[in-house]
Amino acid sequence: MMTSTLTAPSTASHTAVSDSFRKADLLSLIHNEIQILRIPNFIGENACRSISDGLKKTGYNDYLNAPQVGRIGMSYFETGRQPDIIEHYFANALANINLLREACSPYPCPMDTFRCVVDETWEAGCTLQTLYEKKMFVGLSRSMKPGIPLKAHHDMFGRHAPNTPESDSLISQFGVNIYIDVPETGGELGMWDDELSDDEFLDRRGQDYAIPLDQLRPCDYSAKPENGDLILFNARKLHAVLPGEGKDRLTISAFLGYRGEKEALTVWS
Repeated sequence: MMTSTLTAPSTASHTAVSDSFRKADLLSLIHNEIQILRIPNFIGENACRSISDGLKKTGYNDYLNAPQVGRIGMSYFETGRQPDIIEHYFANALANINLLREACSPYPCPMDTFRCVVDETWEAGCTLQTLYEKKMFVGLSRSMKPGIPLKAHHDMFGRHAPNTPESDSLISQFGVNIYIDVPETGGELGMWDDELSDDEFLDRRGQDYAIPLDQLRPCDYSAKPENGDLILFNARKLHAVLPGEGKDRLTISAFLGYRGEKEALTVWS
């Protein structure tokens, strides 16, 4: 088994950098021509500073099933297909959206800005994902402490919501990260070319929430974000966050779902 050195390789052939969100760039992701789309300065410097202060004041709690990773809001990943936790997730979904808006005030919540930009760009629009006829939460904010990685994983809506029209119709699932405050060193999004089957991933992670980085070869490519960046990536490929140095890494994140060029895009956390 190769051991990761936690270094970040060059990514030019896998990454596109754009000055704005464009349909053509999203289609490049959809068609697997690129794996990462980076849009610098999606959120301004002053907004980042103010939102960072608001998020820290609101405070972070640990994921239910990924200790050492702080979050504001709740990821559907945490429900573990347990009815009582699913009920809690939906009961608090809209309240958590408003909690993020309050934390970001007086600036707009960056996830609201993202949703509007995508809706204006994609002819069929972009809407908040529903599941079991209920609105999902979107806009999860995560805090990663220095020296703590987010272990290697992939994201599969179908694992968490199996045998539902919403997951069965999904063609592509992309991660959306808006970077509010990032360390100067480390904190890269690391990705592998591997697309593991869900059974293989679950077997390799064992009882952990994801695969420890020291059980993998170094990532195949990476992206080093800056404050205010928007990054979209293919969430079905194995990916991780490499450890940062010096300060917490604060993001606001979601998934973007694609079901065909004439279908509305959907967002959820």
